[in-house]
Amino acid sequence: MITLKTKDEIEIMRQAGRIVAETLTMVGENIKPGITTLELDRMVEEFILSQNAIPAFKNYHGYPASACISINEEVVHGIPGKREVKEGDIVSVDVGSIYENFYGDSARTFAVGEISKEKAQLMEITQKCLMAGIDKARNGNKLGQISAAVQQIADEHGYGVVRQLVGHGIGRKLHEDPQVPNYGTGDEGPILKSGMVIAIEPMINMGTYEVKAMPDGWTFVTADGLPSAHFEHTVVITENEADILTMV
Repeated sequence: MITLKTKDEIEIMRQAGRIVAETLTMVGENIKPGITTLELDRMVEEFILSQNAIPAFKNYHGYPASACISINEEVVHGIPGKREVKEGDIVSVDVGSIYENFYGDSARTFAVGEISKEKAQLMEITQKCLMAGIDKARNGNKLGQISAAVQQIADEHGYGVVRQLVGHGIGRKLHEDPQVPNYGTGDEGPILKSGMVIAIEPMINMGTYEVKAMPDGWTFVTADGLPSAHFEHTVVITENEADILTMV
C-alpha cells in the first residue's frame, strides 16, 4: 500500500534527508587512496549519530555496517572491511538515516584521484539518468515514466540498466511501496500523487545489465566485471517538479 505523507511528516523526512546528504558530503571530503572502507564506515556512523539520528542500514535484516560501500564492479551493498580504496577507483557509497522515526536514503559514486575517461563518463551519465527520472516524478505522471526516462539515457550510451535491484517508496520504513524500477515503459505502474515519497536510484553498468550475488549474501557485482555507478535521491512528488530531500 502506498502511503501519502503529510506536510509535517515531509519536513521530518527533509531533516533525515539533510543528514544523509551531509554524511555523503563528508565522505567525499575524506575518500582518498589508502583509506579503508571500514574507516569510511566508522566516519559515516559517527556523523549520523552526531546529528541525533540512527544509521538506518546497521542491523537492517542483519546487515553489519552503517554504509554500503561498493568499488568498481561492485554494484551495491558492498560490506565495509579492510580493503583500501585505490587511485583510479570509483566508489559507490549508499547511506540511510532514521530521524524521529522517518528514513532518509541517498547514494553517490565518488572518483578516487584520477579516473579513466570511461569511468568518468559512466558516473556522469548515471547522474543524468537520476535527474531525468526525477524530472518525471510529478503529480499525474505514471511511475513508469521515471523508469523509462532512466533507461532511455542509459540505452543511448550502450550501458546496462540493472533490473534485479530497484528504487522504492520510503517513509516510516526504509522500503515501502511502490517499487521504482530503472527500466520499462512510460505506461506502467501507479499514477504518482502529491505526498508520495520515493527513492530513485539508477544502478548503471558499463557493460551488461546482469549482476550476480557474492557469497557474503549482500554484495552484488556486474556479471562481466565491468564498473558500475549508483546515484540516489529521496524525493517528494508535488504538483510541479519533485522536491529533493537529500540535497545539501
